[in-house]
Amino acid sequence: MAATAAPYGLVPVNLIGGQAYAGSFRQIKMTNSYGTSVFFGDVLTMAATGTVEATQAATSSRPIGIFMGCEYTDPTLNYKVHSQMWTASTSATDIVAYVCDDPDAVFMGQSDASVAQTALGLNVEFATYAAGNTNIGKSIVALDGGSAATTNTFPLRIIDFVVGPDSAVGDSFTDLLVKWNFGIHSYELALGQ
Repeated sequence: MAATAAPYGLVPVNLIGGQAYAGSFRQIKMTNSYGTSVFFGDVLTMAATGTVEATQAATSSRPIGIFMGCEYTDPTLNYKVHSQMWTASTSATDIVAYVCDDPDAVFMGQSDASVAQTALGLNVEFATYAAGNTNIGKSIVALDGGSAATTNTFPLRIIDFVVGPDSAVGDSFTDLLVKWNFGIHSYELALGQ
């Protein structure tokens, strides 16, 4: 896995403090006919309209969470659809995104480069955004391993490495465990949207 570039966005795995992630999410509206496809594992922000939308920024100053799917009434079939991705510009007035919005969530993600043990505790950005895999509805967003630094405006902090049969510290495309950096998540900001 970590010897091959196969990014998968951010996948919630547990919470700070070690509690297991139980799959909880909040349902937040999306705008009718929202024009950008969104994939499982993509980063979402809160728009001024009170709806969520995808962000393609390397450094997002106000993430609300990670997209985990959606539901809406299909305009052609006229029944409720539950999907791992949102297809851009679908006309539906009842679109609800499933959002992992816990500011204490820990996520697994793949770096676009080798990340050494010395990067533990540093902050990272997202790599250049790329649209996800439409066949399976998953994000292909990666973490920018070359950006690891103490920069406090970077959205994520490296808190551990994924170590297993296909993943080790310093692999060509190191799998990381990350959390929202302090003061980055929308719920942790003193000012509202």
